[in-house]
Amino acid sequence: MNHPHYILLPVNSFFIALSLLLAFLLNLFPWGNVVGVPDFVALVLVFWSIHQPRKVGIGVAFVMGVLMDVHDAVYLGENALAFTLLSYFAISIHRRVLWFPPLVQSFQVFPLFLGVQLIQLAVRLLLSTDAHFPGWLFFLGCILTTALWPVATWLLLAPQRRAVDKDHTRPI
Repeated sequence: MNHPHYILLPVNSFFIALSLLLAFLLNLFPWGNVVGVPDFVALVLVFWSIHQPRKVGIGVAFVMGVLMDVHDAVYLGENALAFTLLSYFAISIHRRVLWFPPLVQSFQVFPLFLGVQLIQLAVRLLLSTDAHFPGWLFFLGCILTTALWPVATWLLLAPQRRAVDKDHTRPI
């Protein structure tokens, strides 16, 4: 309780769209067979679903999931289903998560990122005839995505923070 809660400026819808686009472009990088690549789209979706549930919700998550399905060339609807459920559960816990500092928040959003990977793995294992379990290192991605949570919180809330020094020429 030593950390004060700052009043943030309203978020710009253009900034939300830009952050989702940048997250999508980060997921488009040719990571190859690198184990444990964080899911940047899931990270940004959870962030905005928690901080702005009226602007970024299940519909945006579905569209981003379909885009990721097309890019990853996986079963159409795999990422859409995972991201839709991710957004739903993020919205359902958004009031509780916002009471904690970003490091503690990361422990609360970890089950969401783990759930996304479990859903994607389940769809692949159920629908493919030659699918096999990829190993436990497959779940390293959700751990790294969770580790990026405090950094993403700091970056995505930066435009909304008020200036520390008061400037009397600014209206706010």
